[in-house]
Amino acid sequence: METRIRLNVDGVERDVVVDTRTTLLDALRDRVGNHAPKKGCDHGQCGSCTVLLDGRRVTTCLSLAVAQDGAEIVTADGLAADGLHAMQQSFIDHDAFQCGYCTPGQICSAVGMLAEATANTPSHVTDDLDDEIELTDEEIRERMSGNLCRCAAYPNILAAIREVAGR
Repeated sequence: METRIRLNVDGVERDVVVDTRTTLLDALRDRVGNHAPKKGCDHGQCGSCTVLLDGRRVTTCLSLAVAQDGAEIVTADGLAADGLHAMQQSFIDHDAFQCGYCTPGQICSAVGMLAEATANTPSHVTDDLDDEIELTDEEIRERMSGNLCRCAAYPNILAAIREVAGR
């Protein structure tokens, strides 16, 4: 069974027809033509398909496209709509990638993670739930733990995020 849905992807309204079983990841890649989110594990374990969905980070391989009808989706490409986003530039400055496969998901997750911390949303390692969240290395690692990098660029990813968080 197919249905028509509307997605706002990186600021552009898109009407797409999808099978009701299609994941958001497959809709973005196969129907919209946006290849920033990568297909890694297809089980929500690696984070390479992470985008910002209505401002929150989401693994698109676990989300059905029909459930996101009318949603606003920002991919790593959309973050660079007006020039490089600060996080993208920081990843470059800190050499926070090697092969680059996980990078779009890492960047979207990092941007979403900083928004969560700014909103005082605690993680599993947040010490004081009543105080402002301090983005320690441990806190950043925990918040980014859903994004894997097979090249092990973690120290540089941490440095890139720490730089943007300090601004």
